[in-house]
Amino acid sequence: MTEALIRLFIKNPEKTHDPAVRAAYGNLASWVGILCNLALCVGKFMVGTLSGSISVAADAVNNLSDASSSVVSLLGFRLGSRPADEEHPYGHARFEYLSGLAVAVMVLVIGLELGKTSLGKILAPTPVTFSWVTVGVLAASILVKLWMALFNRKVGGRIHSGALIATAADSRNDVLATGAVLAAALISHFARVELDGWMGLAVALFILYSGVGLVKSTIDPLLGLAPDPELVKYIHERVMSYPNVLGTHDLMVHDYGPGRQFASVHVEMAAEGDVMASHDVIDNIERDFLENDGLHVVIHFDPIVTSDERVGDMRRWLSEAVKEIDGALTIHDLRMVPGPTHTNLIFDCVVPAGFAMSELDVKQAIKHLVRKKDPRYFCVITVECGYAALPHGGKAHG
Repeated sequence: MTEALIRLFIKNPEKTHDPAVRAAYGNLASWVGILCNLALCVGKFMVGTLSGSISVAADAVNNLSDASSSVVSLLGFRLGSRPADEEHPYGHARFEYLSGLAVAVMVLVIGLELGKTSLGKILAPTPVTFSWVTVGVLAASILVKLWMALFNRKVGGRIHSGALIATAADSRNDVLATGAVLAAALISHFARVELDGWMGLAVALFILYSGVGLVKSTIDPLLGLAPDPELVKYIHERVMSYPNVLGTHDLMVHDYGPGRQFASVHVEMAAEGDVMASHDVIDNIERDFLENDGLHVVIHFDPIVTSDERVGDMRRWLSEAVKEIDGALTIHDLRMVPGPTHTNLIFDCVVPAGFAMSELDVKQAIKHLVRKKDPRYFCVITVECGYAALPHGGKAHG
């Protein structure tokens, strides 16, 4: 059914890097969410009102909040798909994050209101009328939410939308919440134990928990979340696959919203090579990332001396030696300046964000290692913070 909906409502669905296609996917997912959740809300609200069940009514309001979330998501996708303009040269895709934040706040407010109502039902319980219609509606809701979870996960994965993947998780959680309400209705009827108010409170607490998670997931990219390690690894390995590339470092990824990512990276190539040929390779890398991945990449060319065997040997040794201090440390831009009494080793050392050692301690530790190797070496070290660390096992070159 998911593929049928995609073929029916989306033109050129395979071109997921196209902002218009991405917006079409977002619009489809949002309308599916709106219609399904409104239908579930109406059905549960009618059953909850007739039976006097606060937990069923709470679940109905949860569906209403999900429908409202889909409306806000729809607005976010539409505003986010607007092209760049003079005032916003990087586009408007962060509207998706802002809409997600608005949804999260709505979820928290609804959770608080449901909690208050449920506490009132616990303190002053009223009998709940059991019916198999209630059971049927709740069971149907579970099936619909299961399908919605699969639908949103598939669409979200296809367009790499954190908002839709979060919606899929929310639908999966709704299956658990509705299952709990159904269990409470059956237990209350057959065991004569009144659980309605308590289950309503449980649903409210679950909504609040989900709301807090949504707030975090939407605020993180607005604050500047570290790039996905898999993306970092992909960029590194893709760049290293081009001819004459010796290494990469200083990768930075800037997120201006889904489908609006910009990156900059230093690429090391032989200093003795033809400059025009190296420039041509860099142009190809930048163009291929844009055409194949929709990623705007700016590359800085770092010339590396490869004809001096001493420099190469020292670079390789030092790259491994700093791992004794911490496996996350890397070095790059190594130069050797020999003199009559000592040789200066000039290089940069990259440390991960939040590294426990101070800059001074890092320098002293490296100098100690180098001094043990040869006391005639004098280190001139620039310590840099790594904005996008390679996953464990990734290879960075010096």
